[in-house]
Amino acid sequence: MKKIGILFGQENSFPQAFVDRINQKAEKNITAEFVRIDKVMQAEPLDYAVIVDRISQDVPFYRAALKNAAICGTAVINNPFWWSADEKFFNNALAVKLGVPVPKTVILPSKELPDDTTDRSFRNLAYPLDWDGIFNYVGFPAYMKPFDGGGWKEVYQLHNKGDFFDKYDKTKQYVMMLQEEVIFDDYFRCYCIGGKHVRIMQYEPRNPHHLRYEHGKAPASKKILDKVKEYVIKLNQYLGYDFNTVEFAIRDGIPYAIDFCNPAPDAEVTSVGQENFEWVVETAADYAIERAKKQKDGLDNLTWGEYVKTSAAKTPLVNAKAKPAKADVSVGVVDHAIETEGKVKREKVVKAKKVEEPKKAKK
Repeated sequence: MKKIGILFGQENSFPQAFVDRINQKAEKNITAEFVRIDKVMQAEPLDYAVIVDRISQDVPFYRAALKNAAICGTAVINNPFWWSADEKFFNNALAVKLGVPVPKTVILPSKELPDDTTDRSFRNLAYPLDWDGIFNYVGFPAYMKPFDGGGWKEVYQLHNKGDFFDKYDKTKQYVMMLQEEVIFDDYFRCYCIGGKHVRIMQYEPRNPHHLRYEHGKAPASKKILDKVKEYVIKLNQYLGYDFNTVEFAIRDGIPYAIDFCNPAPDAEVTSVGQENFEWVVETAADYAIERAKKQKDGLDNLTWGEYVKTSAAKTPLVNAKAKPAKADVSVGVVDHAIETEGKVKREKVVKAKKVEEPKKAKK
């Protein structure tokens, strides 16, 4: 019997629904349960064919246990080694190399010295930084946020230099990113599961958390939705995430990837809504079963992204030819209105502006 486990923290609705859905499918020799860990010994398995990780970003003990399980053959969703190495600034740099539009972004050293360091630890860092060069590149308004954070923690909206320095002084030991604000006409949050199953959801990040998944808004054009889908798949296949969300701000008909390092994305029914919840439960359950069927004891059953593969093969990233899986795309609250008059009007506006997408970066 192969077991699928889910490792989670404070969330309530998704873990139970995920386990119940797998067990309801009654797949031969496959069952699902909440992960239970009573001891972790080096190079010994946890007795799960698949573990869906929803919490190790907050619990280092779990991350170490999952790496050990992966060595023993567990298919961990998401790859704990890559998740440990990844962060948002790298994500943006990779997107630029892949030709996916992103806001102008710089990384900043922490305002306060990290523990166990002194000013002598930073002798390679210029003081002061080239603030004028940074501000001229990014511009205002802008956002500042941790380069490896999530959950909208320590995120600041900035309007000018004075505002920046006032907020920067409060960031303690966080390594921050300063990022151009994209004034958007539309915004989407997109689930991506298995690097091929995509759910595009209307989203309004300026609303209170429980009201961010919008309903009833005029739909985007098919051209924009197709481009969003293309970028979602490309980013997740290069990063190697099995379960992730990507956010896009649409400006002048161009989707800008705003945030795509969310390997434990919100899936609570109270925030994403019943239709999106049903999609993510069903798709995640099917994908976990698929991974369990393919899992082989004692082998590496992790997903490694195209970035890592091209690096190992010494293939230039910008020339790499990823082989995208056949996409399964679900457009959440906008799918029912794609063919409406509103869609035609939106397409005409976009075409009238004659917006050209940024060219792919050259080597």
